[in-house]
Amino acid sequence: MAVDRGSEHTDSDYSNPELDRAEGQEIDALKTSSQGIIPDPDQWLLEGELKENILLTTVDNIINWSQRSALWTAICFPACCAFEFIAANGPRFDMSRFGMEILRASPRQADLMITAGTLTWKMAPTVRRIYDQMAEPKWVIAMGACGCSGGIFRSSYNVVPGYNHIVPVDVYIPGCPPRPEGLIYGIQMLQEKIAKKHFHKDIKE
Repeated sequence: MAVDRGSEHTDSDYSNPELDRAEGQEIDALKTSSQGIIPDPDQWLLEGELKENILLTTVDNIINWSQRSALWTAICFPACCAFEFIAANGPRFDMSRFGMEILRASPRQADLMITAGTLTWKMAPTVRRIYDQMAEPKWVIAMGACGCSGGIFRSSYNVVPGYNHIVPVDVYIPGCPPRPEGLIYGIQMLQEKIAKKHFHKDIKE
């Protein structure tokens, strides 16, 4: 087996003054060049763009921001108001900029119910069942005169005089039917309401 003799040390190597001198010079050179402190490689975390973009917030603000920025809608009996709702979802009014372009077919995937149109007492249990199937937290917008108070049919024996008799309503949007601008304004009002929620109070309740 071949052995590299040049890599082996003998007793004479450790007693060689030239080797000691060379080692001492190397140490002195390192000491001379090491008088300053090497800067922290993570110092960039505290400087420049990142430092200017640090944001202090609360758990309430984070949760409320995420909830109000991604409202998934369950449509409930839109009736005549459906045309204005469709217009609000079109490219001109672009309701998707509020994070709610997804219209859910299942109430279990929705957190916002937009109720509109005349509601009869025969259909009221279905509306309540849809609301109960929605996961918490959930909100309701009453769109149009029929949704708010029963509209022109409220005096009829078989008409519910407003969806608030069946489910809790967060925002009322009057009109017969309300224009897309009215619906968007109502959505913004709901977002403001969500922004004022307190997470710790909901836990205690």
